[in-house]
Amino acid sequence: MASPASAGVAPFIVYHRIEVVLARAIQDSFWRSRMKLARTLQNPRLLQIRFHTLRHFKATMEYHRTRNILYVKQLLGHKRLENTEIYTRLIESENDEYHSATAKNVEEAKQLIETGFEYVTEMEDIKLFRKRK
Repeated sequence: MASPASAGVAPFIVYHRIEVVLARAIQDSFWRSRMKLARTLQNPRLLQIRFHTLRHFKATMEYHRTRNILYVKQLLGHKRLENTEIYTRLIESENDEYHSATAKNVEEAKQLIETGFEYVTEMEDIKLFRKRK
């Protein structure tokens, strides 16, 4: 089989066409799966879910989990922080719940950090940590 270059077609055009075909196949598969699920569950509201809705959901959950807007910005590939800040408005911070833990020495603090706790403050020579529930 001849390569795209030997056939007189620029390689980037061929690769672009492949990307377009793959994107369309993924979109069609998502659409069919959504239709089937809506019928099976008899829930027409599922038809309101778009592929981009999943992107919003992932970004919102990542922000809720990490509270790191710069991480979410990088994850989404945004160039401007203002675009990413949309996701921060979707979460109410009043209902945040945490597990708490204390550490009396460096080794205990290290173990807490390795299990996902974040440092909050120190009181009476005891370090306080928290982790989202």
